[in-house]
Amino acid sequence: MPLSGEAIRTMNYVDDISTTYRRILAVLPSLTPEERERVAEYIKSAEPSCGSVLKAIEGSR
Repeated sequence: MPLSGEAIRTMNYVDDISTTYRRILAVLPSLTPEERERVAEYIKSAEPSCGSVLKAIEGSR
């Protein structure tokens, strides 16, 4: 079954998120341990999170 335009756009958003994660990973070696900890806490508190989006997707099946 072919995908709708909305599904394709949503998958493109996932590609954008992956690109952002790659950028974060590229910068991490240049951060101090304290900076890495603050970034980690910031990511953990970000909402919506990857986990909450996956729950919403899995819950709508």
